[in-house]
Amino acid sequence: MSLFDALTQAVLPVLAIASAGYALGWVRDVDVEPLAAISIYVLTPALVFHSLATTPIGGETAVRLGVGVTAFTLGMVAIATGVARITGHPDETRGAMVLASTFPNAGNYGIPLAAFAFGSVGRSTAILYIVFQAVLMYTIGVYIASRGTMASGREAVIEVFTLPLVYALAAAWLARALSVVPPADSAAMEAIQLTGNAAIPVMLLLLGIQLANTTYGAALRSAVAASLLKLFVAPVVALGVAMGLGLSTEVGRVFVLACAMPAAVTPLMLVVEYGEEQEGVTAPEFLSTAVLLTTLASVVTLTVLIALLQDGVLV
Repeated sequence: MSLFDALTQAVLPVLAIASAGYALGWVRDVDVEPLAAISIYVLTPALVFHSLATTPIGGETAVRLGVGVTAFTLGMVAIATGVARITGHPDETRGAMVLASTFPNAGNYGIPLAAFAFGSVGRSTAILYIVFQAVLMYTIGVYIASRGTMASGREAVIEVFTLPLVYALAAAWLARALSVVPPADSAAMEAIQLTGNAAIPVMLLLLGIQLANTTYGAALRSAVAASLLKLFVAPVVALGVAMGLGLSTEVGRVFVLACAMPAAVTPLMLVVEYGEEQEGVTAPEFLSTAVLLTTLASVVTLTVLIALLQDGVLV
Protein backbone atom coordinates (compact mmCIF):
# COMPACT_ATOMS: atom_id res chain seq x y z
CA MET A 1 0.00 0.00 0.00
CA SER A 2 1.35 3.44 -0.94
CA LEU A 3 1.47 6.33 1.51
CA PHE A 4 -1.29 8.02 -0.49
CA ASP A 5 -3.52 4.96 -0.26
CA ALA A 6 -2.86 4.62 3.48
CA LEU A 7 -3.72 8.28 3.98
CA THR A 8 -6.87 8.34 1.87
CA GLN A 9 -8.26 4.88 2.66
CA ALA A 10 -7.52 4.66 6.41
CA VAL A 11 -6.41 7.91 8.04
CA LEU A 12 -8.48 10.57 6.27
CA PRO A 13 -11.90 8.90 6.78
CA VAL A 14 -11.17 8.79 10.51
CA LEU A 15 -9.93 12.37 10.59
CA ALA A 16 -12.94 13.61 8.61
CA ILE A 17 -15.38 12.43 11.27
CA ALA A 18 -13.13 13.61 14.12
CA SER A 19 -12.82 17.00 12.41
CA ALA A 20 -16.60 17.33 12.38
CA GLY A 21 -16.54 16.79 16.14
CA TYR A 22 -13.74 19.33 16.50
CA ALA A 23 -15.68 21.92 14.50
CA LEU A 24 -18.76 21.29 16.62
CA GLY A 25 -16.75 21.63 19.84
CA TRP A 26 -15.19 24.83 18.54
CA VAL A 27 -18.45 26.62 17.70
CA ARG A 28 -20.67 25.15 20.41
CA ASP A 29 -20.23 24.45 24.09
CA VAL A 30 -20.93 20.72 23.89
CA ASP A 31 -21.21 18.70 27.10
CA VAL A 32 -19.32 15.49 26.33
CA GLU A 33 -20.33 13.68 29.51
CA PRO A 34 -23.76 12.48 28.25
CA LEU A 35 -22.22 11.36 24.94
CA ALA A 36 -19.39 9.62 26.77
CA ALA A 37 -21.87 7.87 29.06
CA ILE A 38 -23.91 6.62 26.08
CA SER A 39 -20.73 5.40 24.41
CA ILE A 40 -19.32 3.68 27.50
CA TYR A 41 -22.50 2.11 28.83
CA VAL A 42 -24.47 1.29 25.66
CA LEU A 43 -22.66 1.58 22.33
CA THR A 44 -19.23 0.20 23.19
CA PRO A 45 -20.54 -2.86 25.10
CA ALA A 46 -22.73 -3.71 22.09
CA LEU A 47 -19.74 -3.30 19.77
CA VAL A 48 -17.58 -5.48 22.04
CA PHE A 49 -20.19 -8.23 22.35
CA HIS A 50 -21.04 -8.46 18.65
CA SER A 51 -17.43 -8.27 17.47
CA LEU A 52 -16.12 -10.84 19.92
CA ALA A 53 -19.10 -13.18 19.53
CA THR A 54 -18.50 -13.32 15.78
CA THR A 55 -14.72 -12.82 15.58
CA PRO A 56 -12.51 -15.43 13.90
CA ILE A 57 -9.83 -14.78 16.55
CA GLY A 58 -9.37 -17.92 18.66
CA GLY A 59 -8.93 -18.23 22.40
CA GLU A 60 -5.17 -18.87 22.27
CA THR A 61 -4.61 -15.78 20.15
CA ALA A 62 -6.73 -13.71 22.51
CA VAL A 63 -4.65 -14.89 25.47
CA ARG A 64 -1.43 -14.02 23.63
CA LEU A 65 -2.87 -10.62 22.79
CA GLY A 66 -3.68 -10.01 26.46
CA VAL A 67 -0.14 -10.99 27.43
CA GLY A 68 1.14 -8.68 24.70
CA VAL A 69 -0.87 -5.69 25.91
CA THR A 70 0.37 -6.29 29.45
CA ALA A 71 4.01 -6.68 28.36
CA PHE A 72 3.83 -3.56 26.19
CA THR A 73 2.26 -1.52 28.99
CA LEU A 74 4.80 -2.57 31.62
CA GLY A 75 7.65 -2.04 29.16
CA MET A 76 6.55 1.49 28.31
CA VAL A 77 6.04 2.33 32.00
CA ALA A 78 9.64 1.28 32.67
CA ILE A 79 11.05 3.16 29.67
CA ALA A 80 9.08 6.35 30.31
CA THR A 81 9.98 6.31 34.02
CA GLY A 82 13.66 5.91 33.14
CA VAL A 83 13.58 8.72 30.56
CA ALA A 84 11.77 11.02 33.00
CA ARG A 85 14.46 10.48 35.61
CA ILE A 86 17.39 10.80 33.19
CA THR A 87 16.04 14.05 31.73
CA GLY A 88 15.31 15.47 35.17
CA HIS A 89 11.59 15.63 34.56
CA PRO A 90 9.87 17.35 37.52
CA ASP A 91 8.08 15.09 39.98
CA GLU A 92 4.84 17.03 39.50
CA THR A 93 4.35 15.78 35.94
CA ARG A 94 6.43 12.57 35.94
CA GLY A 95 3.35 10.40 36.35
CA ALA A 96 1.58 12.31 33.57
CA MET A 97 4.56 11.70 31.28
CA VAL A 98 4.43 7.96 31.99
CA LEU A 99 0.68 7.84 31.33
CA ALA A 100 0.94 9.82 28.09
CA SER A 101 3.78 7.62 26.81
CA THR A 102 2.20 4.31 27.81
CA PHE A 103 -1.52 4.32 27.04
CA PRO A 104 -2.55 4.78 23.38
CA ASN A 105 -5.88 6.04 22.17
CA ALA A 106 -6.75 2.55 20.93
CA GLY A 107 -10.48 3.10 21.44
CA ASN A 108 -12.14 6.08 19.80
CA TYR A 109 -9.23 6.50 17.36
CA GLY A 110 -7.71 3.03 17.15
CA ILE A 111 -10.85 0.96 16.54
CA PRO A 112 -12.09 2.98 13.55
CA LEU A 113 -8.58 3.23 12.07
CA ALA A 114 -7.95 -0.51 12.47
CA ALA A 115 -11.32 -1.23 10.85
CA PHE A 116 -10.56 1.00 7.85
CA ALA A 117 -7.02 -0.38 7.49
CA PHE A 118 -7.52 -4.10 8.25
CA GLY A 119 -11.26 -4.81 8.02
CA SER A 120 -13.20 -7.01 10.43
CA VAL A 121 -10.09 -8.65 11.91
CA GLY A 122 -8.68 -5.21 12.55
CA ARG A 123 -11.80 -4.14 14.39
CA SER A 124 -12.04 -7.32 16.47
CA THR A 125 -8.37 -7.17 17.44
CA ALA A 126 -8.58 -3.49 18.35
CA ILE A 127 -11.63 -4.17 20.52
CA LEU A 128 -9.84 -6.96 22.34
CA TYR A 129 -6.91 -4.60 22.82
CA ILE A 130 -8.99 -1.93 24.54
CA VAL A 131 -10.63 -4.51 26.82
CA PHE A 132 -7.24 -5.60 28.12
CA GLN A 133 -5.98 -2.03 28.23
CA ALA A 134 -9.02 -0.87 30.21
CA VAL A 135 -8.17 -3.31 33.00
CA LEU A 136 -4.56 -2.06 33.05
CA MET A 137 -5.65 1.57 32.77
CA TYR A 138 -7.85 1.36 35.85
CA THR A 139 -5.23 -0.47 37.90
CA ILE A 140 -1.70 0.49 36.87
CA GLY A 141 -2.91 3.78 35.39
CA VAL A 142 -4.76 4.82 38.54
CA TYR A 143 -1.75 3.80 40.65
CA ILE A 144 0.53 6.06 38.56
CA ALA A 145 -1.96 8.93 38.53
CA SER A 146 -2.46 8.78 42.29
CA ARG A 147 1.19 8.00 43.12
CA GLY A 148 0.06 4.74 44.65
CA THR A 149 -2.12 5.80 47.56
CA MET A 150 -3.84 2.84 49.21
CA ALA A 151 -7.30 4.38 48.92
CA SER A 152 -6.93 4.93 45.18
CA GLY A 153 -5.56 1.43 44.77
CA ARG A 154 -8.75 -0.05 46.22
CA GLU A 155 -10.84 2.28 44.11
CA ALA A 156 -8.94 1.16 41.02
CA VAL A 157 -9.85 -2.49 41.53
CA ILE A 158 -13.49 -1.59 42.09
CA GLU A 159 -13.47 0.69 39.04
CA VAL A 160 -12.53 -2.19 36.74
CA PHE A 161 -15.71 -4.05 37.66
CA THR A 162 -17.89 -1.01 36.90
CA LEU A 163 -16.88 -1.12 33.22
CA PRO A 164 -19.68 -2.62 31.07
CA LEU A 165 -17.22 -3.68 28.38
CA VAL A 166 -15.68 -6.19 30.82
CA TYR A 167 -19.07 -7.88 31.20
CA ALA A 168 -19.70 -7.66 27.45
CA LEU A 169 -16.41 -9.49 26.94
CA ALA A 170 -17.38 -12.17 29.47
CA ALA A 171 -20.85 -12.56 27.92
CA ALA A 172 -19.43 -12.94 24.41
CA TRP A 173 -16.91 -15.58 25.44
CA LEU A 174 -19.51 -17.45 27.50
CA ALA A 175 -21.97 -17.43 24.60
CA ARG A 176 -19.30 -18.83 22.29
CA ALA A 177 -18.23 -21.45 24.82
CA LEU A 178 -21.83 -22.64 25.25
CA SER A 179 -22.59 -22.31 21.51
CA VAL A 180 -25.56 -20.05 22.19
CA VAL A 181 -24.56 -17.09 20.04
CA PRO A 182 -27.73 -15.96 18.20
CA PRO A 183 -27.70 -16.34 14.40
CA ALA A 184 -26.28 -13.35 12.52
CA ASP A 185 -29.62 -12.66 10.83
CA SER A 186 -31.64 -12.84 14.05
CA ALA A 187 -33.37 -9.75 15.37
CA ALA A 188 -31.26 -9.80 18.54
CA MET A 189 -27.89 -9.85 16.73
CA GLU A 190 -29.00 -7.30 14.16
CA ALA A 191 -30.08 -4.95 16.95
CA ILE A 192 -26.78 -5.45 18.79
CA GLN A 193 -24.81 -4.92 15.58
CA LEU A 194 -26.72 -1.76 14.73
CA THR A 195 -26.12 -0.36 18.21
CA GLY A 196 -22.45 -1.32 18.16
CA ASN A 197 -21.83 0.18 14.73
CA ALA A 198 -22.97 3.54 16.11
CA ALA A 199 -20.08 3.45 18.57
CA ILE A 200 -17.42 4.18 15.94
CA PRO A 201 -18.70 7.55 14.64
CA VAL A 202 -19.66 8.61 18.17
CA MET A 203 -16.13 7.77 19.39
CA LEU A 204 -14.61 9.89 16.66
CA LEU A 205 -16.96 12.81 17.29
CA LEU A 206 -16.07 12.65 20.99
CA LEU A 207 -12.38 12.67 20.12
CA GLY A 208 -12.83 15.79 18.02
CA ILE A 209 -14.87 17.57 20.69
CA GLN A 210 -12.29 16.69 23.37
CA LEU A 211 -9.46 18.03 21.22
CA ALA A 212 -11.39 21.25 20.66
CA ASN A 213 -11.58 21.65 24.43
CA THR A 214 -7.88 20.86 24.97
CA THR A 215 -5.79 23.69 26.39
CA TYR A 216 -2.05 23.99 26.10
CA GLY A 217 0.67 26.57 26.67
CA ALA A 218 3.32 26.27 29.34
CA ALA A 219 3.25 22.49 29.02
CA LEU A 220 4.12 22.51 25.30
CA ARG A 221 7.87 22.12 25.71
CA SER A 222 7.69 19.64 28.56
CA ALA A 223 5.32 17.35 26.63
CA VAL A 224 7.66 16.87 23.67
CA ALA A 225 9.61 13.99 25.25
CA ALA A 226 6.42 12.08 26.08
CA SER A 227 5.13 12.66 22.55
CA LEU A 228 8.32 11.28 21.01
CA LEU A 229 8.14 8.20 23.23
CA LYS A 230 4.49 7.63 22.29
CA LEU A 231 4.87 8.04 18.54
CA PHE A 232 8.31 6.54 17.87
CA VAL A 233 9.44 4.33 20.76
CA ALA A 234 6.07 2.66 21.47
CA PRO A 235 5.75 1.11 17.96
CA VAL A 236 9.26 -0.36 18.24
CA VAL A 237 8.44 -1.87 21.65
CA ALA A 238 5.15 -3.20 20.26
CA LEU A 239 6.92 -4.78 17.28
CA GLY A 240 9.34 -6.55 19.62
CA VAL A 241 6.47 -7.83 21.78
CA ALA A 242 4.48 -9.05 18.75
CA MET A 243 7.47 -10.93 17.35
CA GLY A 244 8.42 -12.33 20.75
CA LEU A 245 4.92 -13.71 21.35
CA GLY A 246 4.57 -15.03 17.83
CA LEU A 247 1.31 -13.20 17.14
CA SER A 248 -0.21 -14.08 13.79
CA THR A 249 0.44 -11.65 10.95
CA GLU A 250 -3.07 -10.16 10.95
CA VAL A 251 -3.32 -9.76 14.72
CA GLY A 252 0.29 -8.64 15.05
CA ARG A 253 -0.19 -5.81 12.57
CA VAL A 254 -3.23 -4.46 14.38
CA PHE A 255 -1.46 -4.85 17.74
CA VAL A 256 1.46 -2.70 16.55
CA LEU A 257 -0.94 -0.15 15.08
CA ALA A 258 -2.95 0.06 18.31
CA CYS A 259 0.21 0.59 20.37
CA ALA A 260 1.31 3.36 17.99
CA MET A 261 -1.88 5.40 18.48
CA PRO A 262 -1.51 8.90 19.98
CA ALA A 263 -1.87 9.48 23.70
CA ALA A 264 -5.21 8.45 25.18
CA VAL A 265 -7.67 10.88 26.74
CA THR A 266 -8.66 8.62 29.66
CA PRO A 267 -5.43 9.27 31.66
CA LEU A 268 -6.39 12.93 31.65
CA MET A 269 -9.55 12.02 33.57
CA LEU A 270 -7.48 9.85 35.92
CA VAL A 271 -5.10 12.64 36.93
CA VAL A 272 -8.02 14.99 37.44
CA GLU A 273 -9.84 12.47 39.65
CA TYR A 274 -6.95 10.87 41.52
CA GLY A 275 -4.13 13.42 41.26
CA GLU A 276 -3.05 16.04 43.77
CA GLU A 277 -3.00 19.84 43.68
CA GLN A 278 0.30 21.25 42.38
CA GLU A 279 1.99 24.44 41.25
CA GLY A 280 3.47 25.24 37.84
CA VAL A 281 2.58 23.02 34.91
CA THR A 282 -0.13 20.68 36.18
CA ALA A 283 -0.57 17.04 35.22
CA PRO A 284 -3.87 17.76 33.40
CA GLU A 285 -2.22 20.55 31.38
CA PHE A 286 0.68 18.24 30.52
CA LEU A 287 -1.61 15.41 29.39
CA SER A 288 -3.91 17.71 27.42
CA THR A 289 -0.91 19.04 25.51
CA ALA A 290 0.49 15.54 24.90
CA VAL A 291 -2.88 14.39 23.54
CA LEU A 292 -3.01 17.34 21.15
CA LEU A 293 0.61 17.03 19.98
CA THR A 294 0.51 13.29 19.40
CA THR A 295 -2.88 13.38 17.68
CA LEU A 296 -1.74 16.03 15.21
CA ALA A 297 1.60 14.32 14.53
CA SER A 298 -0.07 10.91 14.17
CA VAL A 299 -1.50 11.93 10.80
CA VAL A 300 2.02 11.49 9.41
CA THR A 301 3.34 8.69 11.63
CA LEU A 302 0.27 6.46 11.29
CA THR A 303 0.09 6.96 7.52
CA VAL A 304 3.66 5.70 7.19
CA LEU A 305 3.11 2.89 9.68
CA ILE A 306 -0.06 1.60 7.98
CA ALA A 307 1.70 1.58 4.61
CA LEU A 308 4.59 -0.44 6.09
CA LEU A 309 2.24 -2.85 7.86
CA GLN A 310 0.06 -3.37 4.78
CA ASP A 311 3.15 -4.15 2.70
CA GLY A 312 4.38 -6.68 5.26
CA VAL A 313 7.61 -4.77 5.89
CA LEU A 314 7.28 -4.88 9.70
CA VAL A 315 5.10 -7.84 10.66
